Formats: sequence, structure tokens, C-alpha cells
Amino acid sequence: MAELRKIAVIDIGKTNAKVVLVDRLNGTNIDAHSIPNRVLSTPPYPHYDTDGLWKFILAALKQLQSKHGIDGISITTHGAAAALVNAEGLVLPVLDYEFDGPEAVAPDYAPPEFSETLSPRLPVGLNLGAQIFWQSKTFRSAFAQATAILMYPQFWAWKLTGVMASEVTSLGTHTDLWNPERAAFSSLVERENWTGLFPPMQPAVSVLGPILPELAAQVGLPSGTPVACGIHDSNASLLPYLKAGPLTIISSGTWTIVMTIGGDTSRLDPSRDCLANVDAFKRPVPTARFMGGREYEVLMDGNVARAGLADIQAALDTGQMVMPGWAVGVGPFPVAKGRWLGAFRTDAERAAAVVLYMALMSQTCLSLAGVGEAIVVEGPLAKNQIYCGILAALTGKPIYRSGDATGTSNGAAMLFGLTKHTDLGALTEPLDLRGLQNYTADWAAKAAAI
Repeated sequence: MAELRKIAVIDIGKTNAKVVLVDRLNGTNIDAHSIPNRVLSTPPYPHYDTDGLWKFILAALKQLQSKHGIDGISITTHGAAAALVNAEGLVLPVLDYEFDGPEAVAPDYAPPEFSETLSPRLPVGLNLGAQIFWQSKTFRSAFAQATAILMYPQFWAWKLTGVMASEVTSLGTHTDLWNPERAAFSSLVERENWTGLFPPMQPAVSVLGPILPELAAQVGLPSGTPVACGIHDSNASLLPYLKAGPLTIISSGTWTIVMTIGGDTSRLDPSRDCLANVDAFKRPVPTARFMGGREYEVLMDGNVARAGLADIQAALDTGQMVMPGWAVGVGPFPVAKGRWLGAFRTDAERAAAVVLYMALMSQTCLSLAGVGEAIVVEGPLAKNQIYCGILAALTGKPIYRSGDATGTSNGAAMLFGLTKHTDLGALTEPLDLRGLQNYTADWAAKAAAI
């Protein structure tokens, strides 16, 4: 598929949805369209605006094709989302994983042991198995009409191609549905008799089929334009580096996710939001995470000030700190209630404490997931040189700032064929900050006591 160069990547994150045109051969982004990913509060429960997203996707494809031309379409989405469908379409809306409805049946929900799935017990709808269980018990009639359960990337692939498939990266991400050691569905799927609802497995790195003729005509694409099977977004970030050696990837966005290629899964702590992602080749990858993007928004509270080195040093000198946690029930301190320590004289000093917090939480996740020979930071945090410089000082490891602006688009484009692994990005010099080690030890001691 070497001739497939300009790949339109449908990238649906928890906060924003994008269609990014990527030059697969050099990893650059040619053009992009973006909208907020809305959650609708209408009955029967909070759900994603799949109709609105579909209109946006088709409009973006049409514009990108008209302006640049498209050789293929790939798909990546956030996890903890699945579509219950039959030949007519959705039988129930795609549930928002932040809705707490699934907790109503928590006493009756019996997920497999962590040792089987490497999937920790998580709140609200973050375990996809809990979502599906709740839907099956609460909406029995509608659930009975479903003939297939599609992971979220494959839902969009089905809408584009008419072909149904299952795929391991979305199935293996804190769903309770997958056994990484056996590379097979978990005992939960067997016990609930859901096995027949999952379509045949297809590799993420494969073409699912051509775009449907009527859609090709609608958006101006050539008939036969190929559509990839699709991949979970964290695994899209991981994909370009799978042949690059023992690296750790920090993928940032709504979530900050730390994944160590070739790392040891035996020491993962399920009580601290540790899990195994399953990569595109069915291999478990030790992972730790916190809701970094969401916490950053809460902590900054609309403040647009940027912290300089002097502000970072002032926070260190005066002991200004942000303590975890600001997203309830997730991350390495899931029961902590976030608080501020110290008085801030300026908005920039407040921003400095937040940057230090992001680096310290990232370091904590690295201690849980393990660290490779080098660390690659992707997504919005890669643009923050001070964050990366602090992390380099804390870890003593080479820190590279990826140039992939979306953090996932380059990897998703590579579903049409793995090129040489992506350039690691710009190497970040560690910052020489007075008192950083003492500040870190103080923060860690206070966090451990929560």
C-alpha cells in the first residue's frame, strides 16, 4: 500500500473530534478540521452525538478531498465506548462513559479477576463490560434487538464500509472483556453469552473494505477508497514506536497515559488505575494514567497565563503545590481530594504550580508502569517545554517532544502500512531548578499520606 500516502484520519477524542489529513510517509499533518465532542443529555441516558459527528465527518472528508485529495481513511477513538447495533443502525445510543448509571447494577456485576484481564475496577462507565451489563439489564427489549457489539472505532468503520469487525486494541483497554494472556475473550463474555454478538476479529493494521459507493459519491471520493479497521487512540500513539526499542510513551489529551513498550505487567497495581493496554499485535503493554487534560482545565479555571522559569522557581522556593486528585476515582490517587498548598501572588505562579503537578503526576505514573530507555511525550504536553524539562530533570531519562500535533493521527495513518518508526522528536534538556528534588520528596510524602 505504498501508494496510499494522504490518509484522512477520523480521530474522536473524549473532548474533541477531528478529521486530520496525514502524509503517511513523512508523518506530517496536511490539514485538519475539528469540533467539540458533544454529550447529549436527552433520554435514555447521556450519550455521544453520533448523528452530529457523522455529519461532521462526511463534511470534513468532502472538504479535504476537494482541497487535497484522499488516498485512504483511518479511524481512531477514545476507549470505553461501544455501539449496540443491528442492520438498521443503533438500537441504543452510545453511552457516555462518565455517566454513573452502570453503578446502579454494580452489586450484581461480577467482572473477572484483575489477573485474568489486567483491567482494574473503575468508576462510572469506564469499564466497558459494566456499561454493556447495565444496558442489558436496564433496556432488555432494546438490547435483545442488537445483533452486534461494535467497538467505537469499528462502529465508524462499519458506517463507512458496511463491514463489521472486532479489534483487539479497543477490546483490551480496561473493558473486562479481554484476556491478554490467552488473546481471547474473557470469562465475562462467555458467562453473559455475549460471544456471538462480537463480529470476527480483524487486525488494526488492515483494510476493512472500500467506502460504500453511495458515500463515495456523496463526498467526492474515488470508488474503492480503502478504509482501515481502526484502532484505540492510546494504541494509535503507541503504534509508530513498536519497532523503535524499549521506549515509554506519554500520550496526552483528556487523559495522560503512560505506556512502556516491552515492560513488565506483573507489578501493575489495579488500586492505582494501572492496567495493560493491548497493542496492535495483541501484546500487553503496562500502563498507568491520570486524567491530565481534564485536571489541567479544572486547575487553570480559565486562566491563560503561562509559567516561565522564574515562576517555576518561585513555586519551588515558596512550596506552592497542587495535591491530587481532581478527577474522582481515577489515576494513581483515586480516593484523594485535590487541594492547593501555598498562596499565589500571580496567575503565572498558579500556572507554575499546575505545570509542576502535571510533571509529578507523570513521574508517579512512570514509577507504576516502568520506564524504558527514553521517554516520548505526545499531544498537548509535548508543546510544553517546561513540563518536559522538569520531567527530564526528575527522571534522568532522555525526553523527546513528538511533533505529531494530535498525538494519535500519525499512528492511525500507519494502519495502512508501517513505515519506519516516527522520528522521536526534539530532545529536551533537563531544567536546572533549585530545590526540585526536595520539593518532589515533600509532594510525594504528602500524596502518600492522603
